[in-house]
Amino acid sequence: MAKKKFDYFDYFKRVSEIVCEAAEHLHLTLHNFETETLKAELETMHQIEHKADDARHEMMRYLTHEFITPIEPEDIVTLAQTLDTVVDSMEDVLLRIYMFNANGVREDAVAFADLITKCCKELDIVCAEFKNFKKSESIKEHIVAVNNSESEGDALLVKAMRNLSVSDATDRELFVWTDIYEHLELVLDACEDVTDIIETVVMKNS
Repeated sequence: MAKKKFDYFDYFKRVSEIVCEAAEHLHLTLHNFETETLKAELETMHQIEHKADDARHEMMRYLTHEFITPIEPEDIVTLAQTLDTVVDSMEDVLLRIYMFNANGVREDAVAFADLITKCCKELDIVCAEFKNFKKSESIKEHIVAVNNSESEGDALLVKAMRNLSVSDATDRELFVWTDIYEHLELVLDACEDVTDIIETVVMKNS
């Protein structure tokens, strides 16, 4: 019996769906924020992150025995790790909100959640198109959309920090929300890192 071939492009798409699941969970948690349920929401996010880890471990089991892969093994590993980082970054946001015992969520954090959700949907399309990158007419368009979201995130970070600085926030609140905003922006950075890797792979294999 022939050994089952592992579909690496399908793996990337499966993980991008997990990325979207994490983004939706972050979005719902911040839009419907309740201190009492935050620990449970964090546990749900951890379970989503665990799914991404399990998928990567499964992929690595196949990769270590493969002689021929559709793209360079190093690129597969780097892309897998970077997709994981997107999910990890979202878990880090909820972890900090829980750790710092935030008793509410600022409007700019909710705006970040909206932007992250939009960005992750574009990333999911990029991963869906990746399998056919030599023929795809839209992959570049969606890579640009992810890059634009990251740029919007940079501007939103400046706006959020400005709003925080001119508010009547305490020193503790300034510290807490500066850290949370920076980690929200890191989610968008990680999304752009994924598309940078995909764009490099496309160029190398075109």
